[in-house]
Amino acid sequence: MILMKKHIQDAVLHLFDEQVRLTGVTEYGLSWADLTSGGIAPPPEGARFDIAFEGEVAGERLNGRIRGIDYLEVRADGRFILDIRATIITDDGELIALREDGVLTPSPGAPSASLHLNMTFTTHSPRYAWLNKQQVWAIGQADMVRGAVTVRAYSGAEVIFTSPESTRQPASAL
Repeated sequence: MILMKKHIQDAVLHLFDEQVRLTGVTEYGLSWADLTSGGIAPPPEGARFDIAFEGEVAGERLNGRIRGIDYLEVRADGRFILDIRATIITDDGELIALREDGVLTPSPGAPSASLHLNMTFTTHSPRYAWLNKQQVWAIGQADMVRGAVTVRAYSGAEVIFTSPESTRQPASAL
């Protein structure tokens, strides 16, 4: 049996929204404020920052607070490489470890940027163990001046694929 989704929106599930704000920046010799305001360009060797954040996640099956650090690398071409570790504390008190990687691309001439993320979850909570098996990706926007980030996280809907040969009937059955 082949079960395929007719439209891409039928094959994608919205898992949750994430709203975070930056709470601290560790600078390694380059000013975060100067870089994000456009006052300076990234140096040829790139730049490194540790960006602390906290906020909320809200969805049908996952709600709580999130706190973490992005071990950010800013490349010389201006692209931001995200390497995020965070913890979600659900509204019912369970802990979920979260690892995210991806890119943030600043908008030319504007204090905003787009985000594209891959997310991996780890928890031993039976209530949230379903997250451990999810392939999750996210898109979002960052306000570089206010230090506010909004993300929408998605996963694939369950789809069962079988080989075309298993669904063909023998010619004698026709």
